[in-house]
This record gives sequence, C-alpha cells and structure tokens, in this order.
Amino acid sequence: MITSTANHRIRTIRSLTRRKERDTLGLAYVEGIRPVIEAIESGADLETVVIASDLLTSDRAYSVLSDLQQRTQSPSYQHLNIEYLEVSARVFRSISNRDGPQGIAAVVRQRWEQLEDVHLRDEDCWVALVEIADPGNLGSILRSCDATGVDGVIVLGTSADPYDRTALRASSGTTFTRRLVRSNWDSFTAWARSEGVAITGASGDAIQSYRGANYSSKSVLLMGSERKGLSQEQREACTHLVSIPMLGKTDSLNLAVATTLILYEQLHQREVGTGVPEKST
Repeated sequence: MITSTANHRIRTIRSLTRRKERDTLGLAYVEGIRPVIEAIESGADLETVVIASDLLTSDRAYSVLSDLQQRTQSPSYQHLNIEYLEVSARVFRSISNRDGPQGIAAVVRQRWEQLEDVHLRDEDCWVALVEIADPGNLGSILRSCDATGVDGVIVLGTSADPYDRTALRASSGTTFTRRLVRSNWDSFTAWARSEGVAITGASGDAIQSYRGANYSSKSVLLMGSERKGLSQEQREACTHLVSIPMLGKTDSLNLAVATTLILYEQLHQREVGTGVPEKST
C-alpha cells in the first residue's frame, strides 16, 4: 500500500490536473464509481487503477474490478498491462477532486481521431464546438451527445479539454463512449466541403426555429463559444442557421442546455423518419 503523498506515481497522477501535463503524457485522471465503471465498460485504455479500500464501499465497483482483473489475465488482454495501486485514504484524498471521495480512480490514455480519417455515413450526426471555454459545459454536452446517439464531437480552436477533470465529472464517464476529434476552423470547413456535410449553426438572430428546421443526414451541429457565439464567418459557413425561442427576459440559454435541446430535436426527427419509437427515461 502506498502511504506517502510524495510517492512518484502519486505525484504523476496529481500532475494530471494541468492540461500541459495531460497533453504531454497523453493521459487523463478519472475519479468516482460511475465514471470509472463507465470507462472500463466502454473499453477505455486504462493505464492505472487506484483504490483506497478504506473509502471504497461499493460492491458493484469491486465486482467490475474483479471482472477486469480476470480479463486482463487472459492472453488477449495482457497487452493492456494495467497497474493497480492500493493507497491509503490520506493519499487518495491528496489526488482527489471531490469533497467526498469514493475511493476509486483511474488513469486512462486519451483517445483522439484525426479529422481527415472521419467519414460520415448518411445517418451520422456529429457536434462541433468552437472555442468552448467551460469544461463543465463540455462535459455536459458530451453526456447529452451520448444520450441522443451523437457519433462524435469535434472541438475546434482553443476549446476546453474533454479530459479535464471537471469535464470528465460533468460527462459522468460518457467521454469514453464518443469519438473525439481536435482540429481548427479552416481544417473543419475544408473537411465539411469534401465530405458533403450539412452544417447546422445555432445563432440567436436566426429566423428559423430549431423545432422547424429539417436536419438532414450527414449533419454536424455547430455551436459557438459561451461568450461570443458564432462569428459572421462561421455563420456564413453553415448550411442553415437555427435559433431557440426566448419568451422571457433572458436572451440566451446555457450552452450545454441549448445544445441538448437541438440534439433532442434532431433525435426526434431521425426516429420519426425511421419509425423507431423514442425511449422514455
């Protein structure tokens, strides 16, 4: 058991709070029963599992970890070479980002795709985010993308990091269920033209309501930053623009909420078009 907060492995894990270290190492830190289980069950590339037995009381978590250990002992999984660290409660709290840590965390390898390798099929739906600043919003959008069956998310420019601890927590582990691409505006527009992708942009001054728009196949929903929205150049690059009606005093919604509304309208149209009934929650 590791009992020193100065242990070199613990220092490395703690350094993943900084984006520069995450990008350099290509790693991310995931904490909590549900996010870790989601990472395991969605096939995330785990490097290290951290357990503090004094804090971890979930039978479900122990069962999933037991299954994982059994799988990694088989020849087909031994290449994963997952490290298991047993740490004291004090050490776990030193790396935790939670007020009430649950005693389980994991270090995972980041998984990115190149934009030029993404080829949309007729029924594919993606989201592109332009310089989104809040990692909490980004994580919430990833969660909504998972819920509505979006295939992947493209983060453009100086956007927040989906592997930020706040983003991972807000995503509730769904970061590992979506395809992720990191690119820039010029590359994105060139790719959209070459792929024949329809870009739906959300803009407060758009005449078309998001409920009345026709969301075609091979589509990308383009959302602007929290502060500036879409620029004039970005709006002009869109196939069509939609807005969300605002009947009260406020003139805008939280970015994650606005994205979710439009994604559920897209889901509705896809399911009506294919005759598949919507699932209720």
